[in-house]
Amino acid sequence: MIVKNPKFEISAVSPKQYPKNELPQIVLVGKSNVGKSSFINTMINRKSLARTSSEPGKTRQINFYNIDEKFYFVDLPGYGYSKMSKNEQEKVGEFIEQYLFSCKKISLIIFLIDIRHSPTNNDRIMYNYIIKSGLPFIILANKADKIAPTKVLDETKKLQKEINPIGDAIMLPFSSLKKNYSEDIWEKIREICDIQ
Repeated sequence: MIVKNPKFEISAVSPKQYPKNELPQIVLVGKSNVGKSSFINTMINRKSLARTSSEPGKTRQINFYNIDEKFYFVDLPGYGYSKMSKNEQEKVGEFIEQYLFSCKKISLIIFLIDIRHSPTNNDRIMYNYIIKSGLPFIILANKADKIAPTKVLDETKKLQKEINPIGDAIMLPFSSLKKNYSEDIWEKIREICDIQ
């Protein structure tokens, strides 16, 4: 998919600040430093529209990126950063849950998990949130460039068995460095969200 005019639109810290238009929202969730911002930049072929942070857990707001006035990529705060206090982690969890259950414009949730590691307890909590929401979702086994190309498919299947043992979720590998995975994901986005 060719993206012509993506733009960062707003950082929201409360529901009152969510965009008021009717554009569908494609939401990115995952633990801190899993690569949500890099995913956005790769998918729209830009280097730095979505701001990546060298300090995991730094983002405390919801970032909305308007993609050609067709839809939003919505970057939620990462969860599970060990240097955050328990109180801070709870606040981030409540913030994410509030958005997922109050926003009526979500068309798709993209759940990123690190392909190199088993799902964390926080990943499993997020997976349960997503299931409870009843919204369409796909799971991405991210950072596929960090393992041998011959192992990507097997590791993706292994990860799916751990997080989605009944195998009814769409799960795809992804790498912000190897853009050959991007078109498969665009195909799913277009199919699920009816975006051209």
